Amino acid sequence: MDNVKEQRQTMKTRPGFIAALDQSGGSTPGALRAYGIKENAWSSEQEMFAIVHQMRTRIMTSPAFTGERILAAILFENTMDRDVAGQPTADYLWNVKRVVPFLKVDKGLAAEKSGVQLLKPMPELAALLDKAKAKHIFGTKMRSVIKQASAAGIKDVVTQQFDVARQIIAAGLVPIVEPEVDIHCPEKAKAEELLKAAMLEKLNRLPEGQLVMLKLTLPERDDLYAEFVKHPKVVRVVALSGGYTRDEANKRLRRNHGVVASFSRALVEGLTAQQSDAEYNALLDASIQSIFEASNT
Repeated sequence: MDNVKEQRQTMKTRPGFIAALDQSGGSTPGALRAYGIKENAWSSEQEMFAIVHQMRTRIMTSPAFTGERILAAILFENTMDRDVAGQPTADYLWNVKRVVPFLKVDKGLAAEKSGVQLLKPMPELAALLDKAKAKHIFGTKMRSVIKQASAAGIKDVVTQQFDVARQIIAAGLVPIVEPEVDIHCPEKAKAEELLKAAMLEKLNRLPEGQLVMLKLTLPERDDLYAEFVKHPKVVRVVALSGGYTRDEANKRLRRNHGVVASFSRALVEGLTAQQSDAEYNALLDASIQSIFEASNT
């Protein structure tokens, strides 16, 4: 079986969850601060990204981090362009760990309009997709944010996400469509109902053989996205932690059957640069186990 087929099979059927290791430029200082590295530890963006890569490498090379519990990892471009243990990152993840590599392709969020933040323009997307394919990336992800239960805004988000998804599918990759509903949205349940309706319409119109993954905020109504879990065009439905603590995110996740985690902050909560390898690996192992169990109850 070729890699892509085997990776698709993994994403569709294997128990596990996705490690989102893709905080990029804007959120990097915060991620490093949480990891116990102060902002005076680097004097240029290059140095900052080198430190980030050390942090990512420590996660990926940890004995706790394997395909037994982790289906996939989402990288940002800088991580994809570097090596881990002497191999390009995506190759290391798949060849050594049996973890499917994904790439974050968005360029961040546009300013809020109609209660939502669309994706910023991505003029280099075609070139980035070519590069991702050459580097053996399986799929992509792009995040928009819904702040208000605005029918027009939510429709714009979903239309844009699926327009970009079609371009990604045409390039031979599997897109993770991520219209995040802000956990502080004043009418969160209503926004989620509007989102579900808009997405269902787009999914039902996807041509035969075109597949997407969905990354969604853990909903107010349990099993709201059960139809997506069963949908023939959906490889997997994954949930973002969205600022919930790991305990709260895991609790909500357990109540949404067939949905697995794609956590970033909740995965690395409590890990620091100062911990010994034994301490660090034990904590990461416990974190992975708790998220794995919540994803596969």
